[in-house]
Amino acid sequence: MSANSRLTIAAHALTWIGLYQRRGHEVATSEQIATSVNTNPVVIRRLLAQLSKAGLADSRRGAGAGWMLARDLSAITLLDVYEAVEPGPVFALHRASPDPECVVGRGIGPALTAVYDGVEAALRRKLAGATLEDVLRDILKAA
Repeated sequence: MSANSRLTIAAHALTWIGLYQRRGHEVATSEQIATSVNTNPVVIRRLLAQLSKAGLADSRRGAGAGWMLARDLSAITLLDVYEAVEPGPVFALHRASPDPECVVGRGIGPALTAVYDGVEAALRRKLAGATLEDVLRDILKAA
């Protein structure tokens, strides 16, 4: 199983747009963003559509079309981005119910739910404590 990179790509795109706007540009195209991310512009457009629905990005159509931030980088947390692009919890239980006659089958759900709920809560706390402004600051510091 490979790790999901949707949060990373979405955070990358929004941070890039924020820096691009600070450098005097009004909107960024999905092609420009995709070059930085090293992915297809369609991937960027799909993620930005989700981010737009969540109130994190806005689009402009027609002449001068492109994407811009809906809020300042300091007002967007990684939790905001995560909630916009990830449809559910980090971990899930079985899709089909395990054998209720088996001691493990009967008890695995409640046992793992307690652990998974703790992981999810810790993840949300950590993501809520970091803004995209923090991310950009760390990027520029490393550069």
